[in-house]
Amino acid sequence: MKNVTEIFGTMVFNDSVMQAKLPKDIYTQVQLSIKAGKRLGRDTADVVANAMKDWAIEKGVTHFTHWFQPMTGITAEKHECFISPQPGGRVIMEFSGKELVKGESDASSFPSGGLRATFEARGYTAWDPTSYAFIKENTLCIPTAFCSFGGEALDKKTPLLRSMEALNRQTMRILKLFGCEEITSVKPNVGPEQEYFLIDREMYEKRPDLIYTGRTLFGARPPKGQELDDHYYGALHPRVAAYMKELDEELWKLGIMAKTEHNEAAPAQYELAQMYTTANIATDHNQLTMEIMQRVAKKHGLVCLLHEKPFERVAGSGKHNNWSINGNEGTNLFKPGKTPQDNARFLLFVVAVVQAADDYADLLRLSVASASNDHRLGRTEAPPSIISVFLGDDLNAIFDSIEKGEKYTTEDKDPLRLGVHVLPKLPRDTSDRNRTSPLAFTGNKFEFRMLGSSESTACTNIMLNTSVAESLRQYADELEAVPAEKFNDALHDLIRRVWTAHKRVIFNGNGYGAEWVKEATEVRGLPNRPTTPDAVPHMLDAKNLELFARHGIYTEAEARSRADIILDHYNKVVNIEAVTMVDMVRKSVLPAIYAYEKSLGETISVKKSIFCDSCMPETETLRLLSAQALEIFEKTEELDSRLSVIRGMKKPAAELAADFRDKIRTAMDSLRDSVDAAELICSENYWPLPSYGKILFSI
Repeated sequence: MKNVTEIFGTMVFNDSVMQAKLPKDIYTQVQLSIKAGKRLGRDTADVVANAMKDWAIEKGVTHFTHWFQPMTGITAEKHECFISPQPGGRVIMEFSGKELVKGESDASSFPSGGLRATFEARGYTAWDPTSYAFIKENTLCIPTAFCSFGGEALDKKTPLLRSMEALNRQTMRILKLFGCEEITSVKPNVGPEQEYFLIDREMYEKRPDLIYTGRTLFGARPPKGQELDDHYYGALHPRVAAYMKELDEELWKLGIMAKTEHNEAAPAQYELAQMYTTANIATDHNQLTMEIMQRVAKKHGLVCLLHEKPFERVAGSGKHNNWSINGNEGTNLFKPGKTPQDNARFLLFVVAVVQAADDYADLLRLSVASASNDHRLGRTEAPPSIISVFLGDDLNAIFDSIEKGEKYTTEDKDPLRLGVHVLPKLPRDTSDRNRTSPLAFTGNKFEFRMLGSSESTACTNIMLNTSVAESLRQYADELEAVPAEKFNDALHDLIRRVWTAHKRVIFNGNGYGAEWVKEATEVRGLPNRPTTPDAVPHMLDAKNLELFARHGIYTEAEARSRADIILDHYNKVVNIEAVTMVDMVRKSVLPAIYAYEKSLGETISVKKSIFCDSCMPETETLRLLSAQALEIFEKTEELDSRLSVIRGMKKPAAELAADFRDKIRTAMDSLRDSVDAAELICSENYWPLPSYGKILFSI
């Protein structure tokens, strides 16, 4: 492996490069833009652009692109060459401040949810100076926001930046009340943990369902899955280790802090974790990470699957979103200190998250809504679709004592004693970890575990930032009106009232249990929206539209467009999956069964002169398989018929999504059951698809 310190950030126009390439006064202005949001003038942008171009050309780059994140869920780029024609048929390499700051793209061909008509094509990309430019595959990539001719946000970056500003505004109001003059601004920090599957490319290319949909639509349970828990943290296979080595190097070149990697719970499943950085940069880095994971896999004869549930009956893949609020000088506002019961500022920020999770559970839930994540939530290794918060016993006890007006006392925890003298004594944390909790406090941050592996982290962090900003706004409005001499009493009363009003969302138990669903919905009154069609329409609830407007996150038109886009995407994904199913059954599955039936029939004919029918196992196998084939045929025709009916409907996206869920997905599940049962009967020599066993254990 190459020296990490030598390659790290070599493809990034980062702070050290800017210091070396820019005049001192220009560098200072860029830093003010990054840290304080100061707008850069045209002359300054020209100098930055020229330096950026010279640096890129030194590395063999000839093109640049405004790299943005439309609402497709993936990134987009349009490459432009640096060349500029000159007299005499010559060219020079140019890049102006105008080209750096603003680009133009066709906005009509991206999902807009009705914000743009097809004939209204103009869209703009705007440079985000807080996220460093980088070189990817010999192209200078400039992270940008994407908006329409009318100024509506058509991307994921713009509302994320808006939410970060909203959180900063309200947090600074609170910090001013605590006299925290050393903190002049705050930003949410995020560290995503990316789960994924690696499978052999040869297996992948034999599965049309994986190619078209990213998941297996059929597949019987293999003799061995993850029952033995032997894959988790297991030794890396040499082929996987080689992949991870190259992946690390490619990410490090781009300044992405790939820190931790290991085998995950399911066979062929893995995880890569990034270190914390500012939320918008973390989102940029995670989008890059997913792209590079897939690109590097090809070089190793592998395929990286980012779908949330590529294989039934084994763990799905999530993207745990570790979220905190940090001051510009490094303070983590969720750091409890040695005596959290005496850290009123910490306690106030914790209850702000608790209130946000209760008041805006619908927004947190819909921030992870997708057709693919619906397969994962509430199943193996994934939290349920009910929003709850895990704080741990110690914090719970502190808040309970505040509610009761009692003094909280605790003794220092004894270190863990392992019973072997040579082993060190380990300090015991203040709380355990709860893997089933959607939103868990884990020492100095909140871990949101509902986000799906293929999704951008942007939407989740928009909702976290905005909902917590609203809690803090309410607290600031109340506390700013309190005389200084009564501040401590008012603060204590506020924390007590908020905890009492919202503690129903606190749950430290097993989120997988059916009893929790009953308790949450019937006793506590918490919402349970298990599917995307259940969750997404609540984006447009009056209280949510008011929240977005109050903090400047989405206009009503932007909010409606996003709800429509998510639902339309859901409908299209389910339709593609259903069509793929029908196609696979008709062209592969049934022909394979018929061929095996023919072979069985021929064997029975040969043996009839020797044995009676009841003595021949082939007869029973043929009977079972024939019955299964008929069932598969009938269910396939039923699914195709339902698809034809739905395609002819003219309904709003939300109503259509409910139909796809209730009529198409149910028919798909039924067809899958029949096909999977046939796979267990049919000879492996005839079955047209690589089995789960072969796919999951092929590397």
